Amino acid sequence: MMKKVGFIVMALLLVVLSACSSSGSSDSSKKKTIVMGTSADYPPFENVDTKNGNKIVGFDLDLAKYVADKLGYKLEVQNQDFNGLIAALNSKKVDFVMAGMVDTPKRRQQVDFSKTYYQSYQVVLTRAGTNIKTMNDLKGKKVGVQLGTTQETLAKKVNKTIPMKIQSWDKLNEMVEAMRTKKLDAIITVDTVAYGYTSKDKKLEQFKAVVDGKTQYDPISAAFPKDSKLTAKFNKVFKEMEKNGKKDELVKKWIVNQ
Repeated sequence: MMKKVGFIVMALLLVVLSACSSSGSSDSSKKKTIVMGTSADYPPFENVDTKNGNKIVGFDLDLAKYVADKLGYKLEVQNQDFNGLIAALNSKKVDFVMAGMVDTPKRRQQVDFSKTYYQSYQVVLTRAGTNIKTMNDLKGKKVGVQLGTTQETLAKKVNKTIPMKIQSWDKLNEMVEAMRTKKLDAIITVDTVAYGYTSKDKKLEQFKAVVDGKTQYDPISAAFPKDSKLTAKFNKVFKEMEKNGKKDELVKKWIVNQ
């Protein structure tokens, strides 16, 4: 009789354990996925780590993972050319964009932006030893810019008074290789990205892009579809990250120590 009771108790325990296990996996499977659009050719914000399984890594990725986790989402990343990101956002192929994207009045006509989570300034990246030291020295030079960026806009503005041979490219890393082989004379980009190259390659150097006596600053933000509820949610977590030191930790990891 005791043996029979024992079997019954064990059976009941197995049922309870099975139910708990089932409940746990169910909760996990119900976790919603949020899709981030990016252009992974812009280190230290995002790039493909070819040494570790071609994973997309960077400041924006770690930032997005932290926010998604805090909001209870599973993060999925969609990589594509930068100039198609806003279209992907408005066609609902992605839920938000983090790609070192600058909040501009023109872009605000199409999308909403979060609060600024990082501010950088625009620079000119060149080969060391050239005579290109100021914006005026770009006259007549072959200057590369990434398609659809604020650097492309800046180059077109400067071109009105300092005529250049502007070339718009999809990928920044391809521009750098072209400049190394003298197919380009200079590249207009941002300081954090340029430093990722100049800190590792002494054959490259950079200087600030000063136009009309002013350094050109870029407020980098996350982009969302118009009236998205995610904008306020991201802003809340961004503020928390500033207070708890997480943002400074990621800046140190990806930007200061790159």
